[in-house]
Amino acid sequence: MQGMGSTNEKCPFAFNFDAATFKVGDMVSYRVTERFGDMPFVGTLLEVHDDYVVISPNDPSDPDRRMRGTRESRPEVTAVAALG
Repeated sequence: MQGMGSTNEKCPFAFNFDAATFKVGDMVSYRVTERFGDMPFVGTLLEVHDDYVVISPNDPSDPDRRMRGTRESRPEVTAVAALG
């Protein structure tokens, strides 16, 4: 997201890329690789478990939407979970 505005503009998001320190409320960059490759999406962690996380995509049209993702620096979500 850097470089999309003025030359000194910084990314407006603060992501946690350290899966070992994930906590509820952290903003993460997640992926839906089976449909969108490495394209980044923004979500908020709702739950953190030993081997997976639950992410909110912050969709105002579906505020209760929850997606299960892998627990890694950029969680991966299935296309079915992301697209419904």
